Amino acid sequence: MGRNPAVGRQGPAHYMATIPTEAQAKRIRVKQIRSTIGRPDTARRTLSALGLHKHQAVVELVNNASVRGMLTKVRDMVAVSRIDG
Repeated sequence: MGRNPAVGRQGPAHYMATIPTEAQAKRIRVKQIRSTIGRPDTARRTLSALGLHKHQAVVELVNNASVRGMLTKVRDMVAVSRIDG
């Protein structure tokens, strides 16, 4: 018996955040949507460096290479959206 096809989207690949390039957005809004419980210490420290200290916390960041690198590391734990304006 295989996986239920009606369920469809399963696993961490579905929840990976899409990180916009610097040309697409100068500033981005990052929200922590997953807990740090059971995660490696490096992922916890990366979220802390981004300013996300609690679950469901939201921060606005400048979209540059260093921030995109940190977001790539924890992209299954965050939601990223562009800030227009």
